[in-house]
Amino acid sequence: MSAPDLHRARAPHPAGGPDVAELEARNARVREEARFVHDVRAELSRVVVGQQRMLDRLLVGLLADGHVLLEGVPGLAKTLAVRTLAAAIHCRFHRIQFTPDMLPADVIGTMIYNQRTGDFAVQPGPIFANIVLADEINRAPAKVQSALLEAMQERQVTIGGTTLALDAPFLVLATQNPIEQEGTYPLPEAQVDRFLLKLLVRYPERADESVMLDRMTAGEEPVARPVTDAAHILHARTVVAEVYLDPRAKEYALDLVRATREPAAAGLAELSPLVAYGASPRAAIALVRAAKARAFMEGRGYVTPADVKDLAPDVLRHRLILTYEADAERITADEVLARILDRLPVP
Repeated sequence: MSAPDLHRARAPHPAGGPDVAELEARNARVREEARFVHDVRAELSRVVVGQQRMLDRLLVGLLADGHVLLEGVPGLAKTLAVRTLAAAIHCRFHRIQFTPDMLPADVIGTMIYNQRTGDFAVQPGPIFANIVLADEINRAPAKVQSALLEAMQERQVTIGGTTLALDAPFLVLATQNPIEQEGTYPLPEAQVDRFLLKLLVRYPERADESVMLDRMTAGEEPVARPVTDAAHILHARTVVAEVYLDPRAKEYALDLVRATREPAAAGLAELSPLVAYGASPRAAIALVRAAKARAFMEGRGYVTPADVKDLAPDVLRHRLILTYEADAERITADEVLARILDRLPVP
């Protein structure tokens, strides 16, 4: 099948949706608006070797206005990727190193007494940035997590009775180390659910690691250059929101989310003893928002079931609560999702 034929085969059927002319106009607009994505991708790849899936998912989070949790061992370029993304989009970046002795004021700021005027003034914390890297987020205690939760959900912080809005875009990109548990705190389920995506960052391929050695040991390391700005990102988000959601993709997203709650109803009765709580309606919303962002990045004005399937593991893995039986059998959320994705037919 030729490329044009393949494109038509994957396009949504116009019945019940936009007509062919409207769909073509929508595609043309998205292709034009998404041209900057190629520049951002190129700039990220110029600095970060390999890890293309992680870089693309960071862009999905940025375009879908959703926070991203990155889990991986140290040394996999997580911090470098986040810093490079902030530089490429010319946004203010702050890195917060989370520790067990942190206080909420270390993140959101505090009130400072001015002896000259006799008044208290707000001293903003590092949360006041466009891109915030929450490094080793699971090392902070519950009070700090609660303060961060307001910022993530409401895009605002409260300091001494004063509520301050955060600048847009505002994105929390958090990291956690899966192999070092001493001095860590499990993230509250409510906070984990606020992350649009959870990425499992893997070791690079051998060829990528070879290029990395050449690049990082030959002299000065490359630095990202700004190729777009915050205003452009905010405008792109409005276009992402207008990407057409094909009814087949919508139903497929609902099927996947509901299968995590009621596996038996989806013909997956063997999974029922493994899942204590499935994904919430927020997960379905997140899955569609992420799928729209992916379609935009690919220059399409419509979402396909393939977009939904590709993003489902990253959107759902942190939203499943497994049973003790699953833990005893060392079955992970990814394995449960893999069975669901294998068994549910793609429309």
